[in-house]
Formats: sequence, structure tokens, C-alpha cells
Amino acid sequence: MNYIPFEKSMLELETQIHKLQKIASTEKIDLEGEMRNLQDKSNELRSKIFSGISDYEVVQLSRHPRRPNTLEYINFMCESFEELHGDRGFYDDPAMVGGIASFRGFSVVVVGQQKGRGTKENIRRNFGMPRPEGYRKALRLFEMGERFNMPIVCLIDTPGAYPGVGAEQRGQSQAIAHNIMRMSSLKVPVTCAVIGEGGSGGALAIAVGNRVHMMEYAVYSVISPEGCASILSKDSRKAADMAQALRLTAPCALSHGIIDSVIKEPSGGAHRCPAEAAENLSKRLYQDLCDLNSCSADELRKQRHDRFLALGCFDENMTV
Repeated sequence: MNYIPFEKSMLELETQIHKLQKIASTEKIDLEGEMRNLQDKSNELRSKIFSGISDYEVVQLSRHPRRPNTLEYINFMCESFEELHGDRGFYDDPAMVGGIASFRGFSVVVVGQQKGRGTKENIRRNFGMPRPEGYRKALRLFEMGERFNMPIVCLIDTPGAYPGVGAEQRGQSQAIAHNIMRMSSLKVPVTCAVIGEGGSGGALAIAVGNRVHMMEYAVYSVISPEGCASILSKDSRKAADMAQALRLTAPCALSHGIIDSVIKEPSGGAHRCPAEAAENLSKRLYQDLCDLNSCSADELRKQRHDRFLALGCFDENMTV
């Protein structure tokens, strides 16, 4: 099990539990009582830690190296999945995945950013940061879903769109803007969930949905805390302060009307029990599809427009 800094206090107890499990299985010794006591202590410690978790610790959880990624959620939730590749223009971006899936009786198009497991795969997946071709692949799948009257499910997990020179040369900002514009006019139901990091326009480009949700320890922000700290205070060490100021956690997003619900994660985070996290996500998405299935194309588009126009606040009497 990989740990992030604030989890390390649990490491000693969990290491002892694993050792006792190994001894019990190899030596045929009954250590059930000892293991139960240690497990109770571990659960108590985990509850204590997570009851006072900071915003920046939530950011760390959203990036956890063992956190379930898009393809893993798809495998848990869908009876079948056929991945489709390429943007029909440049190449197949591995940082964006999508295809046709059978999901609880619905035929759907699923699209999401894909992070890797380990350094080698993360490099291949560009750490979940799509290039323009990734967003054009997503757009192609959105339009295919509309053409065949299939609902669209989007799973968001990206630090942001890739900011490299080549990506800018090939129209990164235009690709993101086009996706946002086109998603707003789709004639089929669109439901979205931020499963890890929801970073900037790279996340928003596949998050214009009739319903938008966040996993309990996901984040959704215009910029990363580290990037914000570097720009505003010229000191990336102030990232924890920026995380609190950005109000990027799921409860904050819910209180501001940015999302529709917070999806519960297992104790300690989704990486502790991916199957349970996937089941909770699956139930929420299924309910969305059931609720939206009876809406007409005009109702779906109007609902989407109204939802996003209502975000934020302004004062009509404010003078400049």
C-alpha cells in the first residue's frame, strides 16, 4: 500500500496487522483476537485523522497513487466496455479514454481522463493531462452519443490540460472552448463526476453536464494550490494556504451550487476499497440517467444552460 504524508501514522498498525495475517496463514496459528484488536485501533485512528482533514490533505488524497482511475471505475461499473480510439485528425491521446459501455441497462458513451499506475504508465498517459487531440477525441464521442441517442457519462480526473508548446500550437484553448460549447447543446442526457482532480479548463471541457457530482475526497478548482501559490505569493510552499482559499473541496463546491451532490467514499478514501467507491458512484450516475431519460432534447439543453448560467453571483448595483 502506498501512503501519503498524513497517512503515515497508520502505517505501523497496518504493518503489524499484515505481519500477523502472514504468520497466521503460514504457521496455522489462531491470531484472530490480536488482529481484531489491532484492526479496531487502526479504524479508530483512521476516523480520528479523517475527522480533522485539511483542504490540502484532501488535495493529496485526490492525487493518491492508488486512487481508482477512470478505466478502473468503468471496469467496476459497466457490464461491458468497448474503448474507441483516435481523434480522426492527429493521433490517439492516451490521457483521454472513452467508448461505448453497457451500464445498468443503459447503452452509454463513457469519456474520462486517464492517469497511469507507476512512472512508466503515467508518462505514457501524460499524468492525465490531455492534449488537443484528447479533447477532440472526446468531442467525437460526444457527437457519436448524440447521433445514436446514447446518454453520456464523463469521469473527470486531471491536473489540467497539457500546457506544452506543441499542444498550444495545435489549438489547445480552441479545443477546450469547442468542447464546452458543443456539450452545452447536446440533445442527450449528460452526467459527470469528478473522481479525483478537477483542474481548470482541462476538467471543464468534459464537465458541462445536466448533473455534476464529486467524490468525497475529490477537488475541483480553476488552478492547483501549488500553481496559485507560485503566481500570487511567489512561494509554492504556501500551497496549503491557497488550498483553503480556493475552496476546492466537494462540500465547498456543493455549498456554492457548482455540483449537485457529494458521493461518499469508503473510510480512508476510495483507494481503501475501490469496489465500494465504484458502487456509490454507480448508484448516483444510474439515478441521474433514470431522472433525465424522460426529458426532451430541448429540456436537456435548457437545463444545462440554466444550470451553468446560475453559477456565481453578482451585484447589479455595484459601481466601478
